[in-house]
Amino acid sequence: MRTHAAVSIVLAITALTIGISRSPAFAQALPGGASQVQETHGDWRVNCAQQNGKKQCALAQQQSDRDSRQLILGIELKAASTNRADGTMVLPFGLAVDEPIVLRIDEAGSFQTLHVRTCLPVGCLVPLAFDTAAIASLRKGTTLHVRAAAAEGGREAAFKISLNGFGSALDRTIELSK
Repeated sequence: MRTHAAVSIVLAITALTIGISRSPAFAQALPGGASQVQETHGDWRVNCAQQNGKKQCALAQQQSDRDSRQLILGIELKAASTNRADGTMVLPFGLAVDEPIVLRIDEAGSFQTLHVRTCLPVGCLVPLAFDTAAIASLRKGTTLHVRAAAAEGGREAAFKISLNGFGSALDRTIELSK
């Protein structure tokens, strides 16, 4: 289940962790003079807001517990071009934060190995940076697998992020960011 509150939390975290662009291109208005645009592309959501004359756009996906609505996993990316996307992934507490986080697309081998940057009340933050090759792989894939080690017992904690709609959400985010 995806919630607007989770989207807002992840947007706020990303703004704090990777910074908001101050380029003149962000001063342009959103389509139709809107102050905010929210679109769904498959399992991804595009969010773009105009605040103080600056445009902030990102694509995101959240997974929440159906009963408690607590955020289990969140991923948000900002992209101003087709060859780079940066963002943050939020993972739950209970992971061994000194162990690597391994990303894998579909059944292929390891795609990227990352590390937890810090943990906040919403969860543990993992910075993301995807280059042209990584974005091409994400566009072709169906599932982004995330593997981490649990803090207790060291067993594997596995998460799956659907890539359904990723390509169109990325393209739309780039378009709205101009």
